[in-house]
Amino acid sequence: MDRSARVGIWIIATGVIFALLYAGRDILSTFALAVFLFLIIEGFATAIDNATRYVNLHQARLIAVLMVMGGFVAFIALMANGVAEFGRDAGDYETKINALIADAYRVVGMHEAPTLTQLIFNARGQEFFATIANSVSGLSGDLMLILIYVAFLFSAQSGWSLKLDNIFPGAERRDQVRAIGNEARIGIERYLWVQTLISALITILSYISLLALGVQNALFLSALIFVLNYIPTVGSIAAALVPPLFALVQPAVPGWVPGIVPENSYVYAAIVFGTVSFWQFSIGNFIQPRMMGESLNLSALVVLLALAIWGVLWGIPGMFLSAPLTVLMMILLAQSKDMRWMAILLSSDGNPRGSAGLPDGGAAAVNNG
Repeated sequence: MDRSARVGIWIIATGVIFALLYAGRDILSTFALAVFLFLIIEGFATAIDNATRYVNLHQARLIAVLMVMGGFVAFIALMANGVAEFGRDAGDYETKINALIADAYRVVGMHEAPTLTQLIFNARGQEFFATIANSVSGLSGDLMLILIYVAFLFSAQSGWSLKLDNIFPGAERRDQVRAIGNEARIGIERYLWVQTLISALITILSYISLLALGVQNALFLSALIFVLNYIPTVGSIAAALVPPLFALVQPAVPGWVPGIVPENSYVYAAIVFGTVSFWQFSIGNFIQPRMMGESLNLSALVVLLALAIWGVLWGIPGMFLSAPLTVLMMILLAQSKDMRWMAILLSSDGNPRGSAGLPDGGAAAVNNG
């Protein structure tokens, strides 16, 4: 079969794969989230096991599961408390937002500005909030399914090695496949682990800054920053915009904040934006690349394209998983002689191998074996 025919087959196969991913997004995205949650727990367990001699791996996994579950419960409680706190001051927020809407209409020379109630309770507003309500309702059901998947992944983990031995009876090819799998797993685990640490660092510093600036419900906003930082590039931008938007509509600007006129919400929001953006920019551009190393190895353009493509395919879960899924795809493409060129294009340094150190003939052996 000539090269053009093989490329044509790959293009058709790629279209079929994307169609299947989109058609099965409700099932596949939930299972993918469970797999990556499983890898996060394994990363915690490995770190705990390496840090102490008094805890074996099974005990470390139990501790890691309890830590992650505790984190989920704390996050849900935090979000519920934040929503309740905003609800208690809903009248004050509405008054402030109505004033801002009136200011915006005056700036552009328009009169009779609508109120927040008129904007929200029209047909588009009701449709928007209905969509959010349906998404939240679906997320709660997906969460239980994700936890069930994770439990079964742990129970099935012990049999993976035996299954691999039976699928690949040849020792040389089995070792090559195991090396490829370990490369993918190590890269994804390291990415998720480092991303969690980076998100936690940005969140802590942002929380301290928001408290110092007198932003209301700083803990709730910091939790949003932590979650948003898992979305590549766009998430960091959103995380920098959310706190100043809430600061802008905050009913009362703290008078003790240096250099701030209490009535000037725009200056206050700008200072909040500058402070949060400073942590996002400095940590994201100086600390994160050093910690991430070669675990991501994707060009910036590929990261943006992957975010858009996986977002279309799987929605919000796809946006969260876009980077590790693309890393996995790059590693798998690198094992084929015909598609290695695509893996090279996806990589940032032209070396899609990552850190596994497979021999140059490994991909051909896997492809031809």
